[in-house]
Amino acid sequence: MSRCEHRSIIRLYYRSMGEALDGIEFARGDANSTWGSVRAAMGHPKPFDLKYVAVGNEDCWQKYTYYKGNYLVFYNAIKKAYPDIKIISNCDGSSQPLDHPADYYDFHVYKPAKELFSMSHKFDKTSRDGPKAFVSEYAVNITDANTGNLLAALGEAGFLLGLEKNSDVVGMVSYAPLFLNTNDRRWLPDAIVFNSSHLYGTPSYWVQQFFTESSGATLLSSTMEGNSSYVEASAISFQSNGSDYIQIKAVNFANVTVELKVKMTGLDSSNTKASAKKKKVLTSASVMDENSFSNPEMIKPQESIGVMSEGNFTFVLPPYSFSVTRRCRL
Repeated sequence: MSRCEHRSIIRLYYRSMGEALDGIEFARGDANSTWGSVRAAMGHPKPFDLKYVAVGNEDCWQKYTYYKGNYLVFYNAIKKAYPDIKIISNCDGSSQPLDHPADYYDFHVYKPAKELFSMSHKFDKTSRDGPKAFVSEYAVNITDANTGNLLAALGEAGFLLGLEKNSDVVGMVSYAPLFLNTNDRRWLPDAIVFNSSHLYGTPSYWVQQFFTESSGATLLSSTMEGNSSYVEASAISFQSNGSDYIQIKAVNFANVTVELKVKMTGLDSSNTKASAKKKKVLTSASVMDENSFSNPEMIKPQESIGVMSEGNFTFVLPPYSFSVTRRCRL
C-alpha cells in the first residue's frame, strides 16, 4: 500500500460551474488572485494543498437522472483549469467499469457487523483497469453497533483487511463519521467521542491504529491454513529504523480460539531468524463491550513481547479478536 499522507479533498455542492471554480481558486489560488486574495485577507495567505475534488455525494442513483451529464460539465471544466486535480465520481465502479472519465470513484458502505466482515472480498473481482476506489465512508452502524462496540470494530477490521489486499484497486479509505460531540448527537457510532472536557476512542478507533503503523508496506502473497469463514488475515513486509519486518494482521470473528498458520509465497521461511515478536490484541470479555467516559480504555490493544522460533508463522487467535504480530526478518 502507498505511504500514508494527509489528503485534502472537497465535495462540490455549488449551483453553477463558475461557483465551483471560484471555490477551488479560494482554496488553491495565489494570494494575488481574485478569490485567493479573499482567503489571504482571512489570515491564510498560503494556498491549501487541494488535490482531490468529489463531484456531489451519493447522487449517482436512478432518481438522479441528470447526474452524469452534470458531472461531465464539472469534470471537463475543472480538468481544463486544474489538470492536476483528481476528480472523484459518485458512481460505483466496483462491479462494472464506469461509462465516464474519473480518477477515482466513491464507495460508501454501512452494514451490520457480520455482513461488513463478509464484504472483505468485495473488490477481489473488480477490474484492475480504470479508476481506483475511494472508500470514503464505511462503518458498522446498524443496531448491533450500539454506540461503538467491539463487534462493530471486528466487522470493520475484516473489511479493511480485504481492502488492504486489494490496494491495487482501492486507493483511499476513510471511516465515517470521525468525531461525535455528545452534546450534539447526530450519528452513531463514531470513532472519537468527546464532550466539553473529556474524550475517548471507540474500538473502531483502535482498529484504525492497527492499520497506520505499517504505511509504505509491501503486501505479501500468502495462504492461511486452519483458516475458516470467520477468519480474515493479511501479511505485509515493511522497514522501520533500518530493520525489515513481517507483520501478520488477523481477525477472528468467531467465539472459539483459532490456530492460524500463514504461508507466504516467495518467502523462504528459513530466512526468518528466531526473534522477538511484538503482538497486539484487541478483544474483550463480550463483543458488546464499549468504551465510555467512565471507562475510556475498557477496550484497547493489549501488547506483549515474546520469542518466535525460526521460520514459525503459526498464531493463536483468541475468540472475537483482532491481532497484529510483528517479527524481524533477516
